[in-house]
Amino acid sequence: MAPTESRSAGAAEQQPLLGSPIRIALPPPQVTVDGWRTAPNGDSGGNQERGIITSVGAFTRNLGALETFAIIINIVIGSGVFTSPGAIDTNVPSPGAALFIWLVGGTLAWSGAMTMAELGTAIPGEGGIQPYLKYMFGDVFGFLAAWTWIIAVMPATLAILSIVFVESVYSAVGVTGQGDSISHKLGSILILAAISTANSISTKASTRLNNFFVVTKFVTISAVVLAGIVVVFLQTSDPERDIGGRDWITKNWFAFRDSINPDGSTTDWNQVHPWEMLGYSSAALYAALWAYSGWDKAIYISAELSQPAVQLPLAINTALPTIILCFLAANAAYYILLPWHIVSTTDSVAVTAITRLLGSGFGIVAAILVCLVVAGSLLGNSFVAGRMAVAAANMDWFPRIFGVVGRIGPKPNDNGTTTPSDSSIEGTKATSDAPINALILSTVLSVLYILLGNFRALLTFNGLGEFTFFFLTVVGAVMLRFREPELHRPYKPTILIPIIFSLVSGFVVARGAVFAPTQAVVLLGLWFLGLVFYYARQWYRGLRGDVRS
Repeated sequence: MAPTESRSAGAAEQQPLLGSPIRIALPPPQVTVDGWRTAPNGDSGGNQERGIITSVGAFTRNLGALETFAIIINIVIGSGVFTSPGAIDTNVPSPGAALFIWLVGGTLAWSGAMTMAELGTAIPGEGGIQPYLKYMFGDVFGFLAAWTWIIAVMPATLAILSIVFVESVYSAVGVTGQGDSISHKLGSILILAAISTANSISTKASTRLNNFFVVTKFVTISAVVLAGIVVVFLQTSDPERDIGGRDWITKNWFAFRDSINPDGSTTDWNQVHPWEMLGYSSAALYAALWAYSGWDKAIYISAELSQPAVQLPLAINTALPTIILCFLAANAAYYILLPWHIVSTTDSVAVTAITRLLGSGFGIVAAILVCLVVAGSLLGNSFVAGRMAVAAANMDWFPRIFGVVGRIGPKPNDNGTTTPSDSSIEGTKATSDAPINALILSTVLSVLYILLGNFRALLTFNGLGEFTFFFLTVVGAVMLRFREPELHRPYKPTILIPIIFSLVSGFVVARGAVFAPTQAVVLLGLWFLGLVFYYARQWYRGLRGDVRS
């Protein structure tokens, strides 16, 4: 292929920023046969000769910007906006500072998402950061990202959300202290299985459910915000009216006040050293970043977008500001509806606020809505988890069975080559476009995390795994700006955005490793096992003569 002034990642051989050279060549525009990817002429074997890795199975490009917007909203607006306010309030000196932390956390999430959109439009491929790291640093880094997400990050995320869902149900019926009980774990497994089954039906069914949950999320947050607006109107019209909290109108939102800690002790912020204040602020930022987690998930479905270069940035740059606005409005409402000292003492701030304002009956309704919000986030994350495993199988990092789309088990007559026509054999035609095998894998791993882990340990483990590769990816994006300035980038934010995000994400990883050494060691062990799996698989493929460039 003749060189041009502006080239894309898939147009020619590329040199990785680190390690030995690798050959990356992406297929030309493709069509699908019953969900199987093939070249326009229907040939798959010829692609192997040209250095193109042909997928085992793939998805049709049937998603648009609106569906991507809904998926981002559904994943990000989960339990965090209803459970993190207490953790943030405990670690900041004032409600104004808490709202500032929410703004900073949202801005960081948005900056990370914009950088991912740049890479997603410049480096075509499926699997999110997997192809980006492979392109920038080499095959091993791409594999380790896939390994970490499929084996650790996504199963841990699904386990956390399943646990939170059951806790929300218990909260709705007034049951507490059941976090480690068998019934709690069985309930978590049951909701996880139900969500995985729903995602196994078809992509269309998943997106319809996704849209329902998005509406539920907006209704829930709107109800909280509307309640806050009503209280503001009533108290400003009649200052003596006893409704909601009164601190919002009688106290300075930015003045220091003592915070109540989970153990019942208090923090006098006037006595806190500035260096110690930084530690508290980083803990608050951690809680905010957990609430915003999922901002990266749009890139994992970019292979299903009809026009990813346009739709991916559009979806990200509309969804993230919407989420930030929702989170700021909801948290401002919490401080209006509740006395300020209560915010830091509850992990169910929305339910507590509605119960105090309207009574226990409406509190139960609020708890049910929160359950639906968490279920929606669980659905969205499960939807993405399956796509990650398919992408890894398509790159031959994972067994090909996990790349099969639309059926349980291996593709009929699978002898190690991609034969799209196999899916059309009478009696074996795929009836779904869902990655069922990949969903089974993520469900089984998530069940293990539910049985063996607990909420706080899983949360830290999940954050460490995610932000390690976020840091590497965004640092690589900065390096790529200088290494390949001529790389065609349909979407290109200012370089300050990835630089700032890389600094903050590096700090998040370093702080997490220092304060949670056990989870850090487990993560290192997981990477070691991943490398063993990777090189053993390479050796086995070499014995079979199936070595790919």
